[in-house]
Amino acid sequence: MNILHVIANPKPADEAHSKQLGDAFFKALEASQPGALVTEVDLYKNPPPYYDNETYRHFWYPVFDAAYKPSEKEKAAVKYALAQCELFNKADVLVLTTPMWNFGVPAILKAWLDQVLIPNVTFAIGKGGVKGLHHIRKVVVLASSGGTYAVGDLRDGIRNGITATMGFAGIIDIDVVWSQGQNPFFFQDHAERHAKAVREAVALGEKVAAL
Repeated sequence: MNILHVIANPKPADEAHSKQLGDAFFKALEASQPGALVTEVDLYKNPPPYYDNETYRHFWYPVFDAAYKPSEKEKAAVKYALAQCELFNKADVLVLTTPMWNFGVPAILKAWLDQVLIPNVTFAIGKGGVKGLHHIRKVVVLASSGGTYAVGDLRDGIRNGITATMGFAGIIDIDVVWSQGQNPFFFQDHAERHAKAVREAVALGEKVAAL
């Protein structure tokens, strides 16, 4: 099993609830499947560029004009994207470790998603619709937030946003473990909530190991 683990939390592990979920998840997975290959991308150590016009032209103009030839500047602009797309396409499982900030994922994770959801690289697009060119069977989201968000909450930029984004690329098997209510000013039971999420991360690690 090939797992791509993308980390979008800048805090050290002892302060980052989502990273603690990641630690529990991978310990459980690797105990059950020690042969799993995990490739880690820490976005704060290897940050993605923002999607720009050169990137757009390089990837999208050939979709509409098969004769289009990207310029040298456009080719230089997509080096990060192509390297990350290679990791994405090799993965069987994608794990996203992220906090919720202002009701959504950090901008650095959104920037990474923009770099890997690319036509004719990670998906094909045409008159028949969109078809994935990757091998990802499952997405695991290990999230944390100060507040709490029930399924269907319009403020939920974790489940809603990632489900929509991955669904476009044909990935519909998505599991979320979420350490919610971690703001101690509002939730006196924040430690109990986190402990419950850690147990869920362990159970999910064992489940994914059995894929």
